[in-house]
Amino acid sequence: MAPETQGYRESFDATIYEVIASAVRIIAADPALLIPATRVLHHQKKAAAVRSRHLRDGLLVPPVIIASITSRCNLACAGCYMQHRGGTEYRAEMSPAVLASLADQAEELGVSALVVAGGEPLVRLSEILLLAEAHPALLFPVFTNGLLIDDAVADRIAGCRNIVPLISFEGFRDETDARRGSGVFDRLLAACLRLKSRQVFFGISVTTTRENLARVTDAAFIRQMLDAGARTFAYVEYVPMEPGTEGLVLKDGQKKELQEILAEHNRTFPALFLCFPGNEDYYGGCLAAGRGFVHISPSGDLEPCPAAPYSDANLTCQPLKEALRSRLLARLREEPAVLAETEGGCALHANKAWVEAMMGRE
Repeated sequence: MAPETQGYRESFDATIYEVIASAVRIIAADPALLIPATRVLHHQKKAAAVRSRHLRDGLLVPPVIIASITSRCNLACAGCYMQHRGGTEYRAEMSPAVLASLADQAEELGVSALVVAGGEPLVRLSEILLLAEAHPALLFPVFTNGLLIDDAVADRIAGCRNIVPLISFEGFRDETDARRGSGVFDRLLAACLRLKSRQVFFGISVTTTRENLARVTDAAFIRQMLDAGARTFAYVEYVPMEPGTEGLVLKDGQKKELQEILAEHNRTFPALFLCFPGNEDYYGGCLAAGRGFVHISPSGDLEPCPAAPYSDANLTCQPLKEALRSRLLARLREEPAVLAETEGGCALHANKAWVEAMMGRE
């Protein structure tokens, strides 16, 4: 493996460790959270060592796997990537057995975090809980619209301290209700308070655009979310999946501004502030295609990222270790220009014509 590959991997491993260590410091006074969080933190160095051994053997294991476990959702938000992935043919979701095997294999290979997404992943809450219970050292961030978090669901989530719900907001009430539906903002605040009352470590996710950047990073918004109990803020840069929305993508200057603001917030507020994809230049380009993460579709296709629905491997018919040797992923990593940071919010989405041509779709 090339020295430059090892270099960015070590940098990303260090970033993951520091993010979790920061979370541990935030909850240091809460014994109910500190013990399971410390277990997750200790797992990180072990996981990084396992990945390094695989790297020496020519297998690139990503620290993070994003698994969209369902395409079902109780909302239909404008611009949702799941609605714009292409194709209308129904494909069955991964079975509970496939999901359980995925988590087993991921931990064995040295994956640090299994990010659960959808659709709305909480429609498969029982399966998520089983995965988290079976793998207490593995971190399970769950991106959710939050509307299914009633008292019973909050109780169940509170029983698995390695699950970190990330509830989707668009900003204040007007922005959130405009995209997600009237009354959604107040329902999400109620869900946050249910989690807060049960001492769940949770956060919010914000789709960050050229238009809302100032509002969603403003101290007033941060304080309102802190009061609701959020202790993690994930800012996801908008990807123009819907034609005609390219004007919502952050400008280059805004991307740098976002990173600077979040760095200051990390010093100022008692919470963890992250942005995705973050500083791609620091890692020599996008971390998709296995450089830092891969995506698994609801039907089990192993893909470069959620915004790039291309695959030549499927986990319902081959083990994860074999799927990670995907020729498609390797080919993308061999073309640095394809994974270079772009003004399109997602390098692979911006270069989709090249990817589709390579896949023989043109």
